[in-house]
Amino acid sequence: MKPEEVRLQKFIAEAGVCSRRAAEALIAAGEITVNGQVAQIGQKVVPGFDEVKVEGRRIRLPRAAPLTVAVHKPRGLVCSNDDPHNPGTVFDLLPPQLAHRRFFCAGRLDKDSEGLVILTTDGDLANRLMHPRNVVVKRYYVRLEEPYPRSRLQRLIRGVKIEDDWYRVERASLIRPRNDAAVEMDVWMHHGKKREIRQLFLALGHPVKKLRRYQIGGFPLRGIPLRAVKQLSNKDIARLFQNPTAPRPDHDAIVIKPTLPRHDR
Repeated sequence: MKPEEVRLQKFIAEAGVCSRRAAEALIAAGEITVNGQVAQIGQKVVPGFDEVKVEGRRIRLPRAAPLTVAVHKPRGLVCSNDDPHNPGTVFDLLPPQLAHRRFFCAGRLDKDSEGLVILTTDGDLANRLMHPRNVVVKRYYVRLEEPYPRSRLQRLIRGVKIEDDWYRVERASLIRPRNDAAVEMDVWMHHGKKREIRQLFLALGHPVKKLRRYQIGGFPLRGIPLRAVKQLSNKDIARLFQNPTAPRPDHDAIVIKPTLPRHDR
């Protein structure tokens, strides 16, 4: 995500030094420097990166309030801004006016998955959402290539050991089952290793065809179109830490809860 450049006179005006017209006069008079060099009319700067001085005094924009947004990520984008192998990132969905803000990705989705991703300029909030001690439940819609049987739901909770690590979900239920099996499922997780859901189902012989995160805590993806961005209010942010509701009425009523000893969780 490339930082947004702005015209120097606009930057000076937004910093509260003077009007744009007065800023142009100061530039013409040689009273403004950018990174130690005398500024030129029409020059652009990157707020937060370039050093701008007016009559020898460094100026900065007023510190912006923290900003948190929910993004409906499509497949094909990665949740990183420094991956040379994947030029398309979730940060590309941010509107131009936010391009200069430094956002953190508070919980990632892999390139092949879609759904709800939280981006925030608040590092403390990002840490709270991702830290294991804060049980923030994520809900996923999973579509499989072949029907998954009700009789094997407990196996998803018990988990599978892959390369000395356990892969599991906290809850699992069938959606619109037929003959005690379904290709659509609802799974809950509050942790999450890289591609954990995909790896788990694959190890059990049921490759994932589609994966969408549709809820974090009590905050749903519903109402946010694909590729759209929604700024979150304080109330919305609080919902991210709430316990989610029970499975939707169209889901199979059976929901398996973990039964493993605590030292295995």
